[in-house]
Amino acid sequence: MELYQLRSFVAVAEAGHLTRAAEALHVSQPAVSAQIKALEDELDLVLFERTSSGMVLTSAGTRLLADAEKVLAAAQAMRNEAKALKGEVAGKVRVGTMSDPVFIRIGEFLNATVERHPLLQVELHHEITGVGFAKVLSGELDASFYYGDLEHPGVGRLRLRKSTYRVAAPAAWKSRLVDAGWSQIALQPWVITPSVSTHHQLLRALFDKHGIVPTKVVEADQESVIANLVVSGVGLSLIREELALEKEAAGEVCLWSDVRLETTLWFIYLHARENDPAIRALLGVLRDTWKLAEPARSSAGTPERRDPGPATA
Repeated sequence: MELYQLRSFVAVAEAGHLTRAAEALHVSQPAVSAQIKALEDELDLVLFERTSSGMVLTSAGTRLLADAEKVLAAAQAMRNEAKALKGEVAGKVRVGTMSDPVFIRIGEFLNATVERHPLLQVELHHEITGVGFAKVLSGELDASFYYGDLEHPGVGRLRLRKSTYRVAAPAAWKSRLVDAGWSQIALQPWVITPSVSTHHQLLRALFDKHGIVPTKVVEADQESVIANLVVSGVGLSLIREELALEKEAAGEVCLWSDVRLETTLWFIYLHARENDPAIRALLGVLRDTWKLAEPARSSAGTPERRDPGPATA
């Protein structure tokens, strides 16, 4: 049994037609037909029924298809590992994203990753901060962008930058909020994110500090949605300072008081995977993208677990 026979088997099963499978494999139709016949002879099973419209898997073919796909996947994984041993980073990594793509520089990050590591496939998953953190811990994500306080023995982190949040309100509310205190602010409707998000934690800490509880709450789970709800007159919320200032300049929001809440943007991953070639490749790209210093090295030659300084924003 040869790998090229299994590739032909899977290609015909997916295409349902010998000619289309041959085109996908860049070989002749008689060659694919011969490979299928040889595989059937070796297995002593009929894998396809030949019909006027194409090729249909038999019950035996259907059962063996998954096994063929596993064998091919294992062979590809072995090739990727061999390339990694030669210094080529390959495979697939799942990365959690959050906030504004421009804010986390996702375009620059992906472009640099593709250019440096063409065999590394990056799969992006937009997550709420707390969910992204949990998925990194569980292994559902290989790494994730994250902002907020972070201290966990199992999680490695790369500090990217500081971020400041401001209290923003609809522009039309300026006259009624200009002299408002915290007790009056608590009477206004607020737009907040789900409790697993860092945005929610920042806002709750602010409320607790001033001993207030908003009487009306609207929940949203994305930064762009929150900003649009504030602009539309739904309520107040925390908005990233650069975005808040941009919308204030456009006359879309007003900023209440001089409240500034600071947090940190990180790139997180499991400590246990800090020497994984794919994780090291992503960290290298990020350090260059954000112009961060290389981590200090211990006497044993391994990176010390400390945070590099933030990039200038």
